[in-house]
Amino acid sequence: MKKYNFKKQSRIIEFIGEKFIAINAFVALAAVLLIFIFIFKEALPIFYDEFIQEEVTIEKMIVKQSFSEGREAKFSWQPNSDNPRYSLLPLFIGTLKASIVAMLFAIPLGVGGAIYSSQFASKKMREVIKPAIEMLSGIPSVVLGFFALIVLASILQNIFGFTYRLNAINAGIALGIAVIPIIFTISEDALTSVPESLSDAALALGANKWQVSSTVILPAALPGIAAGIILGFGRAIGETMIVLMASGNAAVISASFSDSIRTFSATIASELAEVVFGSAHYSVLFFWVVYFSYSHLS
Repeated sequence: MKKYNFKKQSRIIEFIGEKFIAINAFVALAAVLLIFIFIFKEALPIFYDEFIQEEVTIEKMIVKQSFSEGREAKFSWQPNSDNPRYSLLPLFIGTLKASIVAMLFAIPLGVGGAIYSSQFASKKMREVIKPAIEMLSGIPSVVLGFFALIVLASILQNIFGFTYRLNAINAGIALGIAVIPIIFTISEDALTSVPESLSDAALALGANKWQVSSTVILPAALPGIAAGIILGFGRAIGETMIVLMASGNAAVISASFSDSIRTFSATIASELAEVVFGSAHYSVLFFWVVYFSYSHLS
């Protein structure tokens, strides 16, 4: 009799727990959906609002006039000028330059550290390296941005003699420090998940440890490493506080990585709180929020 009551009680508790978890999941999904609906609703006026269309028409006329007079058109981000311009080109270039520097800095260190930790380091050394690198992900972005603003920018300027203290290289290296733990953790997990039978077979054929790692383990773990690099690149593009503090925030078009830059995320963070509600500037910023949300989900 007690056994029967215990089973019945367990089924009731299991049923309640299952429904509770399901309700929480649907509530979280509904909350995320409502957030996206609100953001998309605020960005819709960019497609039909007459005031925005008038400003865009004025900008096109200015660009055509510049070309007709034989001068280079100035594609710039000037939302608060007498002739507002909302060109995405300088912000796109700035975001791309910072992300490229970050990945060039983070990929060799992250993947190289993962290879060493999983294939060559001793057990005691691995227990030190892995937690130490993963602890970097716990450092707040504002701390890394402050470090890049005060310390890293001065070091780079003294070494390379940059004209601008805050530039794409400074912001990219700080971004790379934030990206390294993501690439390292996922790459290290992918490398350690490769079956030991593959490495044992290669060692039995006479290959040394480096040959096994480079010709057997690394190709087998390449999909996982690529996933870590993609996630790191997404973090570099969407990071806000580091580029806001360390990039110089100059929306200029330049091919030089030593010039100051401004990114999409830094523009949204710095301007959205003070923009006039319902203005063209307001709708354009929300349109970028929609775009970044969609790109990260995809």
